[in-house]
Amino acid sequence: MKNLKNYFLLDPDVIFLNHGSFGATPRPVFEAYQRWQLRLERQPVHFFIAEIAGHFADARQSLATFLRAGSSDLVFVPNATFGVNIVARSLPLGPGDEVLTTNHEYGACDNVWHFLSRKQGFYYRQQPIPLPLPGDEAIVEHLWQGVTNKTKVIFLSHITSSTAVRFPVQIICQCAREAGILTVVDGAHAPGQIPLDLTQIGADFYMGNCHKWLCAPKGAAFLHAHPAAQHIIEPLVVGWGWGADRQLTYGSDFLDYLQYLGTNDLSAYFAVADAIQFREAHQWEKVQAACRPLLQEAVDGITALTGLPGIYPNSRAFSQMAIVPLPPIADVPALKTRLYADYKVEVPLTVWQERPFIRISVQGYNTQRDIDILIKALTNLLPDFTK
Repeated sequence: MKNLKNYFLLDPDVIFLNHGSFGATPRPVFEAYQRWQLRLERQPVHFFIAEIAGHFADARQSLATFLRAGSSDLVFVPNATFGVNIVARSLPLGPGDEVLTTNHEYGACDNVWHFLSRKQGFYYRQQPIPLPLPGDEAIVEHLWQGVTNKTKVIFLSHITSSTAVRFPVQIICQCAREAGILTVVDGAHAPGQIPLDLTQIGADFYMGNCHKWLCAPKGAAFLHAHPAAQHIIEPLVVGWGWGADRQLTYGSDFLDYLQYLGTNDLSAYFAVADAIQFREAHQWEKVQAACRPLLQEAVDGITALTGLPGIYPNSRAFSQMAIVPLPPIADVPALKTRLYADYKVEVPLTVWQERPFIRISVQGYNTQRDIDILIKALTNLLPDFTK
């Protein structure tokens, strides 16, 4: 499979194994993004007044087809955390209510629920899911131990940021629906990394980033709401889409409340279709198939180096991003600094439940040489930092 490194704008001197944090945009997609910006600047009045509704409709339809969802059931937002804020602030939660989550969730989204729980009086309950990761049935069983008669919402990631764990969200959403519990799924790392069928998943609310694995420009994400749950949503920012005399209308309260929040650069949203086209042009299923053996080699190499067991039950439990346990490290930030300073390796080192991990992302621009340098760097540096 042809390597795609020349298509990306990344510094060629950096071993970039951190696509999961902020993504990377291919040059053709970035150029399309800039064309959208130029189009806006040439005639902003006409763009915002006469054109914008059509551009939104086209962009939503392209993304909806990719996600196997209805185009009227999703809106663009700047990032997944923004989407979590919209949903969490719309839910009528109060004293006596509980929101159930896991101990693997992204810190910024945890903060949303903690903030609102203190303000509104509901309880935010974190249910531990152990590592090494058990099978899907065991994950559901562990999670369901935290469900009580006060549980109104289940919030969890599809693929977690801290541990790169994939949760069986479709099964969880089905169980929750049968129990009358709303589901909010943080899919920040899922679109573009794994196939998605949002209709089949059946979450009440699902938010995902397009700027990560879908390779769209920064600032492109979406919030999908099940038709039966859209009435719950309130505008996070009140603008022209609210009120009896709406200046802008896109066909439903859900779209009107959230689609257009005022004058803004919307180019990243409209370039999502170009990112999808880029993937199609480069047969992305084959690109991903070439990435997985490289990631597996990195996981196996680090596991052999440290002698520590992995956290996944099998190689099918991860796609293009995985974590590997590290031995006790005296100074995790210092090790990360040395990886970059000495070897130009950009890779996150994380601490989860007081255990250090390295999280590796492999994308179409990565090569065997990248993995070899990572293993060499850890071989040379770990002895200096291990407690």
